[in-house]
Amino acid sequence: MTSGAGGPPPLPDEIVLIPYTVEANYAGWRLDRYLCEKLKRASRERVKEIIENDLVCERPLKASSPVWPGLSFQLRRRVRAEPTVPGIEHLKEVYVDDWLVVVDKPAGLPMHPTARYHLGTLVSQLDTKYGKGHASPAHRLDRETSGLVVCGRTLEATQRLGRLFHDGLVDKEYLALVEGHPGDDAFDVDAPIAEGTELIRIAVRIDREAGRPAQTHFRVVARLERDGEPFALLRAFPRTGRQHQIRIHAQLAGFPLVGDKMYGPDPGYFDRFSRHELEPEAWERLRLPRHALHAARISLKHPGTRENVSFDSPLADDLIAFMQGA
Repeated sequence: MTSGAGGPPPLPDEIVLIPYTVEANYAGWRLDRYLCEKLKRASRERVKEIIENDLVCERPLKASSPVWPGLSFQLRRRVRAEPTVPGIEHLKEVYVDDWLVVVDKPAGLPMHPTARYHLGTLVSQLDTKYGKGHASPAHRLDRETSGLVVCGRTLEATQRLGRLFHDGLVDKEYLALVEGHPGDDAFDVDAPIAEGTELIRIAVRIDREAGRPAQTHFRVVARLERDGEPFALLRAFPRTGRQHQIRIHAQLAGFPLVGDKMYGPDPGYFDRFSRHELEPEAWERLRLPRHALHAARISLKHPGTRENVSFDSPLADDLIAFMQGA
């Protein structure tokens, strides 16, 4: 094996290797851009340093190298105590065949390895449950978002799924608990989204000039009150697939998601949360320890049979408890 440093040194006990395998929807991306997508908190310059000093691969790679589906490499990382995540016993199997695995991801479980998470990820749990590389996610959910994740069981299946997602041929429905009572039973938000804000590099912003087109349709499922405050359960239909789209579109419409530290009541919440300094009053204002978003339904063409298939996931228990006032 080789690395950016000309070959990996012996691994001391406090160093681990984090494996990565490039998914179909990233074909042709530069390596540094791919890793920026995976290491959200790392700057482009930091990613280039990682590629030069900590990347381990059987072939030489540099920041500008194009990646392709199935390309595998590893990143060296110092072992640190990982945050607690839901265990594999909380990962529910919704559907499985020779082409597909569909699982119901619990809130709090990150999709891929990051600087903070190594073993505690959906990918590592899928490897344990189905065998390494036999259930590869074809899309992603935020760590705090619960619900459906579609995985390919072979490289061909994952590539076909990746093309469906990339081409916008997958219909997705989410359930979101929001603050306030919408006046209309249905409404649309059409607002372009760009990456990065002044306060949070990994957040997104509405930008009419630099943003990419983004549209979301919302329908009111229920209106409720809790402690005298108005809330609503919305069904969200993203017509595009931008990062954090539902969350920022709901905020723009005046109905931020319950528990959203990034697009909620105070833009400083996320920074203080990241530094483990979020005050008790903020947690009380947020009302939930995670943003209240659940991937409830997904419809697509089966990568093997090419027939239309749909999968459903009931609203997560913590969001049901919130609606019931527990």
